Amino acid sequence: MLFPKKVKHRKWQTDRRNPNKKVVATRGTELQFGSFGIRSLSSERVKSNQIEAARKVISRTLGKTGKYWCRIFPDRPITAKAAEVGMGKGKGDPQGFCFEVEPGRIIFEVDGVTEVVAREALRKAGCKLPIKVRIISRNDM
Repeated sequence: MLFPKKVKHRKWQTDRRNPNKKVVATRGTELQFGSFGIRSLSSERVKSNQIEAARKVISRTLGKTGKYWCRIFPDRPITAKAAEVGMGKGKGDPQGFCFEVEPGRIIFEVDGVTEVVAREALRKAGCKLPIKVRIISRNDM
């Protein structure tokens, strides 16, 4: 699984964003490397194990000829308290890392295979992620 080698702060504060305000990604919104990709349509925190599951299914589906790029990296720590622990007594221990995906962000890119294989790989990967996604290509843009 993906995680940073070193972090400046063990625990981050929770974002207090207004749920009514629509935040759209400004970085990582265009295809850079591949011919096909997955674009996010909703915002959510994607954990490192979910990214790894999607990466594995893409790798298996593409075979040896295809190449893929993961455009996100989980660097935000997630904390959780143990089961059946009362309220208070501080924040829980770090459990893993995640990446906050915003609508419009490219998550994976694929190249070196036919359109049918690429779309199938990205469809399977999209099922592993907790967000709504759309498969895009260079021709669509």
